[in-house]
Amino acid sequence: MEELVLKAVTIILLTMLKFIFGPTLGYAGGFSLLSTIVITITGMMSSVLLFTFLGKLLREKLLVKLFARRKKFTRRNRQFVVIWKKYGLPGVAFLTPLLLTPIGGTILLASFGSSKREIIISMFLSAAFWSTVFSVLIYTLGPEVISVFKS
Repeated sequence: MEELVLKAVTIILLTMLKFIFGPTLGYAGGFSLLSTIVITITGMMSSVLLFTFLGKLLREKLLVKLFARRKKFTRRNRQFVVIWKKYGLPGVAFLTPLLLTPIGGTILLASFGSSKREIIISMFLSAAFWSTVFSVLIYTLGPEVISVFKS
């Protein structure tokens, strides 16, 4: 039982950093499809909640000191602005698991002044949708992919 909990916690922590770790490691760890979906949603929402409620503090205290001499308008920052202007809050939330990290998407939404409630709801809907899509794909295609590598 402890081993299973440790696996789940590890996957949650990794999913906080990169969304795709949830479905792939859930499958590799032998979790059920439903467990993998729940673990993936939990991982993404953990980082969303952490950076939604502590994001301003982290940005003011930590990032300002670490990146004090960085240029404000880098190519990457401009790309974030383009994504925001083109798709708005729902689009950024929807694209976060695909193009950004859960942390990056949350910080982007918070930076453009989205309310905490809007961020949490939109990111939860995105996490639920994409964790289901990715997990079903991985659980469906996983055995075929593995069999190709075994032969």
